[in-house]
Amino acid sequence: MALGCWPLAGITSGQMTDEAAVRVIASALDAGINHLDTAYAYGREGESERRIALALRGRRDRLVVATKVGVYWDDAGVLQLTADPALLRRHVEESLRRLAVDEVDLLYLHAPAPGASLADAAGLFRDLLQEGKTRAVGVSNLSVDQLAAFQAECPVVACQVRYNLLQREIEGDVLPWCRAQQVSVIAYEPLALGLLTGKFGPDHVFADEDWRRQSPLFTGEAWTQNLATVARLRPIAAKFGCSLAQLAVGWTISRAGVTAALCGAKEPDQIRETAQAMRLADALQAVEL
Repeated sequence: MALGCWPLAGITSGQMTDEAAVRVIASALDAGINHLDTAYAYGREGESERRIALALRGRRDRLVVATKVGVYWDDAGVLQLTADPALLRRHVEESLRRLAVDEVDLLYLHAPAPGASLADAAGLFRDLLQEGKTRAVGVSNLSVDQLAAFQAECPVVACQVRYNLLQREIEGDVLPWCRAQQVSVIAYEPLALGLLTGKFGPDHVFADEDWRRQSPLFTGEAWTQNLATVARLRPIAAKFGCSLAQLAVGWTISRAGVTAALCGAKEPDQIRETAQAMRLADALQAVEL
């Protein structure tokens, strides 16, 4: 498991303080998690990266730090995509300053920019790798064709993509490609935006500002079917003596080719509880859900 550090920015799920973020990271480390995943865009002022820097003090040699560039907030507060090498380099340098490090362990292209050249972006990442700004390069949210195009210009070791029990599209293309190329899959949203925690019932009403209202997971016939799937999983979780969340994450990291699942947290207890999913991975390898 890896700690997904988007919640530490304090943007979409309530305020977050520096001290609270450091406590979450320390708890993740205590629970056996040594991989932190963040991004230039996690916080309008880089709050996630800055808070990780505070937690890294005295712990840098114990933690794997990954960040992403290619998504950023413009002056109007709107998220934008870029593959412009000059802007990407500027964001990488700013991320390193925020994190107070000379290099990161893993640097991702966060997402492809429509109409932009992946070759140019990949060339920059190759340069950054050679310059020692990162120890390895990854990509996120790319199709198989895009993965191959990027890989042709720069060695890729990791592919970050959405993957969970309810959203398994990558099993048809991206996951087999990554296995064949020996590229690690890093799965985000293993809990399907919280749906796989089992905490939502058919009568649940999301607040107007809750971004899950826009997700197809929570609307129409898919919402009904997903709740039925969650109900089906409850006795399986009981059989393994775990929570639904632990079952969902454990299943995800048990899949061949998946190196880690990204799990976010805003409280130490949340990551300590979810981290127990790691003990289930071996038992779930042969289980089809």
